[in-house]
Amino acid sequence: MTDLLEYLGGEGAGMEALIVVLLPIGCILLLFGLFSGNERAPFNRRMETVKSRNQVHGTNEAQVSISRQKNKNSEIAFLNTLIENAFPRQDMLRLRIDRAGMSFSIGIYVLTGLLIAVTMGLVSSTLSGAPATIAILSGITAGLSFPHIFLGWMIKRRQIRFIEYFPDAIDLMVRGLKAGLPIGESIKTAGQEIPDPVGVEMRRVTDGIRIGRKMDDILAEAAQRVNLQEFDFFTIALSIQAETGGNLAETLGNLTDVLRGRRQIKRKIKALSSEAKASAYIIGSLPFIMTLLIYLLSPEYLIGLFNDPRGQAMVAFGLFMIFAGVGVMMKMVKFEI
Repeated sequence: MTDLLEYLGGEGAGMEALIVVLLPIGCILLLFGLFSGNERAPFNRRMETVKSRNQVHGTNEAQVSISRQKNKNSEIAFLNTLIENAFPRQDMLRLRIDRAGMSFSIGIYVLTGLLIAVTMGLVSSTLSGAPATIAILSGITAGLSFPHIFLGWMIKRRQIRFIEYFPDAIDLMVRGLKAGLPIGESIKTAGQEIPDPVGVEMRRVTDGIRIGRKMDDILAEAAQRVNLQEFDFFTIALSIQAETGGNLAETLGNLTDVLRGRRQIKRKIKALSSEAKASAYIIGSLPFIMTLLIYLLSPEYLIGLFNDPRGQAMVAFGLFMIFAGVGVMMKMVKFEI
């Protein structure tokens, strides 16, 4: 055991060998996780046959899919067990994946993070010559942060598209209500006519209503998935109207005006704050750009700053001040509407 530790610590060679072994293993596991769903192809074909038959008799997809078993975290047995024991908040991660509009399993998420971690560790160890400890830490950091950041970016992108199309969906519902259609049929029409992600959420609501669920419960689940104040307003308006009555078409029409007003204000704030954001980006990037240029022109002039303890303290203090300043500037141009 001691000889193994000495080998792994010697000039990072052990770390490189370990990563070289783990990288193809991670790729194989990722590919296996991506294509392991083919084992369920006969089951999926049977389900498609049942759905096509039931659609002839007026049965929707939700009535068929309700009989499906709960999806596993992964088709790989040991990975599924690992996720169940090591991830205490699996429901939150599934919710984030659902909010991003994706359908992959937690197992794919974990395998992707593992592959990123191994790749980053290999890059840190071979290209930069970093010690084994630094390579491991950089790999773990990348494997944990990159998938999370990507999901957050996809969620934000989906929310922006939802806000863009949601007022049009409400307008379509209002016209349906004025034409005498019930709210369920109006939501169904919006789900068919409005592009995703609004369309898919409206279709989920319609499917839930058709299988006999309460509209309040369905809208609450949809509001949790969408995670937007605009959809919360819509949910509250329908809940209040169901309890107190009144002209739903007029209520939703007023809500459309409010949502479009909020969207205009957000765009105006974005335009007015663009100069401050550009200043924050430029000022925050200048120290790093100048450091890179000095290092390329005269490495020996700059390397002493990082080797001397006093220089390291100055660099740490400078980075802290830069991030604090950028954070304050970004906070100043961020408004809650």
